[in-house]
Amino acid sequence: MALLSSSLSGQAQSSQSGASQKKGPNVKAAQALAKQKALEKKSKTYKLPLGELALFTQQIASLLTAGLPLVQCLEALQDQTEDPVFRIVIRDVRSEISQGNSFSTSVKRFPNSFNTLFVSMVEAGEASGGLAEILMKVAGYFESTVKLNKKVKSAMTYPIAVITLSFALVNVLLIFVIPVFAAMFKDFGAELPAPTQFLIDLSNFLIPSFSSIVSFFTKISIVHLGIGGYFAWTALQKFIATPKGRLAKDKFLVKAPIFGNLVHKIALSRFCRTYATLIRSGVPILRTLEIVSSASGMCQIENACEEIAKHVSQGGQVSEVLSSNEFFPPMMKHMVKAGESTGNVDGMMNKIADFYDVECEATVGALTSLIEPMLIVFLGVVVGGIVMAMFLPIFQLGAVAGGV
Repeated sequence: MALLSSSLSGQAQSSQSGASQKKGPNVKAAQALAKQKALEKKSKTYKLPLGELALFTQQIASLLTAGLPLVQCLEALQDQTEDPVFRIVIRDVRSEISQGNSFSTSVKRFPNSFNTLFVSMVEAGEASGGLAEILMKVAGYFESTVKLNKKVKSAMTYPIAVITLSFALVNVLLIFVIPVFAAMFKDFGAELPAPTQFLIDLSNFLIPSFSSIVSFFTKISIVHLGIGGYFAWTALQKFIATPKGRLAKDKFLVKAPIFGNLVHKIALSRFCRTYATLIRSGVPILRTLEIVSSASGMCQIENACEEIAKHVSQGGQVSEVLSSNEFFPPMMKHMVKAGESTGNVDGMMNKIADFYDVECEATVGALTSLIEPMLIVFLGVVVGGIVMAMFLPIFQLGAVAGGV
């Protein structure tokens, strides 16, 4: 009986281990399938960063120039890309082309991954038979845009970080440090210097506000803060999504101090570069204006493109609309008019874009070189002024303590 029971128990253990071994691969397969389905779903609305799109465009243009068929180019890019979602996008595009669809029709299925400019340039390349050459131009345009965006972001990161740090430091001094000096000066029983008294009054004003903020935050939970922040952000996004909100935001960006001029030049450069690239690639002018409008991201240019399209469809010229629009500077208007008279509008637009690219780089360099010493001087004046104001009564300790 003992032998029988031990054999039965051994069979039961072996069956359980076998079941667990079967269950392990099934669970892993189910997890892999669920992950693949999630990636498939995400690929339908995946927004590809402009830097990744520039790299993809450059690679496919190089492979096409080398003589590889389009399907093999996409297969090679699918194997080497590290983004799992974009790998699925490339796979689906390749599958569509293998079924007989054109490249432009295939990429249209993914409007978030491939922007309007890319799709239109692919259409122009397919129509003209020079897809590789046109994609090389688009890749250069994307790369210059990414490069300029990185420069602007790097120029803005440093001052924002320093200003935020200085604001926090000044508040710490006013709320926590100055009250200690104020209690010490109170025992002197004499009138304090005006800068010192101003800082003490400012500290007395901020401390109740800080205490009320702290008590407010202690009464509510992080969940409430998250919900409130979410609704506030959603309301702001909804307002910006409206025509009035977008126009207000774009006007503010163009007229903003320090960076407004840079934003204006970047918008003009993007307008001219996109217009010249499309016209040179053989895209019809009305379609060009439609693409430029959607690629600009600014209401002023969108409205101007609509006005230009109406004017051109009635037999007018682009320069006539630009001359009556305050968003475009006089130099640009005269150069476009000269390009129209010589039949070289795209060449003039490229020269204007080159000019504003140089201007943008010079502006970014000037801002980077000027902001650093300005911020150092600002911090020195503010923090040094606070320190001097608080130590001024100590320097005059004899007179203050004597009640003079």
